[in-house]
Amino acid sequence: MQDRLTQDTFFNGKVTVKQERMGYRFSIDAVILAHRVRPKPGERVVDLGTGCGIVPLIIGFRYPEIQMFGIEIQKEMADIADNNVRDNGMERNIRIFCRDIRNIKTAMFQGPVDIVVSNPPFHKAASGRVNPNRQRAVARHEIRVTLIDVIKAAGDLLKRTGLFVLVYTPERLPELVQHMKSCRIEPKNVRFIHSMEKSESKLMLVEGVKQGKPGLKVGPPIVIYNEDGTYTEEVEAMFLPS
Repeated sequence: MQDRLTQDTFFNGKVTVKQERMGYRFSIDAVILAHRVRPKPGERVVDLGTGCGIVPLIIGFRYPEIQMFGIEIQKEMADIADNNVRDNGMERNIRIFCRDIRNIKTAMFQGPVDIVVSNPPFHKAASGRVNPNRQRAVARHEIRVTLIDVIKAAGDLLKRTGLFVLVYTPERLPELVQHMKSCRIEPKNVRFIHSMEKSESKLMLVEGVKQGKPGLKVGPPIVIYNEDGTYTEEVEAMFLPS
């Protein structure tokens, strides 16, 4: 198993993350998503589609007084996530479940949760080129989990006024808003993500509140890279421990 995994580090080596060398690998959108979540002590946070567990590891390291849960449908990835949690000594505040999100219940988390996060597959099952690698295909296309599956699960798990945060593609924004409203999650904030200042937005960070009041705000763009290819000041800060 070790030969097919690589190891990355965060926070000056304080967190290590193993992931598949050839399978699905996390990217900057996971870092942006994790940075936005700022739970209070004692709150419970669920990551739908956790992959190698990168989002729970970042959030759990920054906020050790919360309970973090990662849900992953692909067993091989769930096993890697679970091992990452153990390797970092975070078993006390992070748990990984290999589950289909369509079948999870609040009882798994001792009742409704405070925050749900997700980085769902961006593409419909029949759209575009499907990656021949099964892990990457499932992570990027709606093969086993659809957008409405993710939003419905978030709506079912969240307590009233609970927060839903996800990274998604702008081209499906109308559909996303429609599904959120149908699942009692009111869209509240959107920030479009750009690789460079003058490039087209390919991602967006969206927040919603369960049973929140209507009113959507569009915040300033998140720009990932400076002209020289280095991270912008905002993104560079996302790699810091706090």
